[in-house]
Amino acid sequence: MKNSNLEEQKYIRAKKKVKAIKGFYVHLTVYILVNLFLIISRAFSNGDFEDLWQWQTYNTAIFWGIGIVFHAFNVFGMNFLLGSNWEERKIKDIMDRDKKQYWE
Repeated sequence: MKNSNLEEQKYIRAKKKVKAIKGFYVHLTVYILVNLFLIISRAFSNGDFEDLWQWQTYNTAIFWGIGIVFHAFNVFGMNFLLGSNWEERKIKDIMDRDKKQYWE
């Protein structure tokens, strides 16, 4: 009975995680499509491409992008950038380099 309850809790946690990951990818897709539309429409609004070099063209993408980064950290954690065992790999790499320099 206890094992069944534990498995059900694991299933519920996994389902919530999958829902969060799916939500992030939907958010990312909407971000890309909306910002592509905004940038392209702004570029072709005057018939010339001078508007591509103005701040107003990219401010939505930049600030919304900051929100996307925080959403990614919320869903994937800090391991999103460096990997789950980055510190251990980096320590081993530095120790290996130090050992080679010491003996050479």
